[in-house]
Amino acid sequence: MSRPTFRFAPSPNGYLHLGHALSAIINCDMARACGGRVLLRIEDIDQARCRPEYEAAIIDDLAWLGLGFEPEIRRQSEHLALYGEALAELARQGLVYRSFESRGEIARLVAERPGGEGRRDPDGAPLYPGAAKAMPPTERDRRAAAGEPFAWRLDMDLATCRADLLDWTEIGRRKGDAAGVVAAMPQAFGDIVLGRKETPVSYHLAVVIDDALQGVTHVVRGADLFWSTSVHRLLQTLLGYPAPLYHHHRLIRDGAGRKLAKSTRSTALRELRQQGMTPADIRRLIGTDP
Repeated sequence: MSRPTFRFAPSPNGYLHLGHALSAIINCDMARACGGRVLLRIEDIDQARCRPEYEAAIIDDLAWLGLGFEPEIRRQSEHLALYGEALAELARQGLVYRSFESRGEIARLVAERPGGEGRRDPDGAPLYPGAAKAMPPTERDRRAAAGEPFAWRLDMDLATCRADLLDWTEIGRRKGDAAGVVAAMPQAFGDIVLGRKETPVSYHLAVVIDDALQGVTHVVRGADLFWSTSVHRLLQTLLGYPAPLYHHHRLIRDGAGRKLAKSTRSTALRELRQQGMTPADIRRLIGTDP
């Protein structure tokens, strides 16, 4: 039997904050408790925002926290061709289609919907309002050949018909944590984007591929990604990948109740280190066992 495998996967588009520290520590603590290992993945698909200096800072902060990871780091930017192959496979199955609306055009279509913005996905974004799925394939091919930018969208209705009923297993870490089998609801996200010209693969597709190829058995991440697991379970099934176990831990919020962001300098680990805090202080601050 292979060792339990966890992963911590930050994006190098800013400095780590207390929320990242919580996630990294929980991953390492859970792995240690079951004799597993933890991988470090750098999710740097967004080349417009990701910076080498942020990656270096991430690695430095994690070392300062005393957290141990496997020596090889996977960087998503080094595997774009692999993600493209998976997208091409979904296209061969007829499960994705091109949509040509710009973000501005989509915003206008949403605003023009009867009754306003209408339905939103679990993340709060309006569902795709366009009609590209009904466009004749020859017209899509013509527009793509002419160089028009487009996004690859998943045909959610067809994909969920292929996948049948989906669920995942949520595991608790402490007494009182939510645990059990959760019914997935990928339909709630509508026809999601899986790739664009400027960002050739979406977070959803890349993370599913990475987890499968790295043999990740336990996905431990924040509760803000709880319902995204529905989409991941769908993509795993369509691509023939196994399902990991999941644990979605609590979030650390600011004084206004908002989820922490990298722009919140007061909670950045770099700032707290400069103020003289120790790794033990960080653990006490975020409420993890020393």
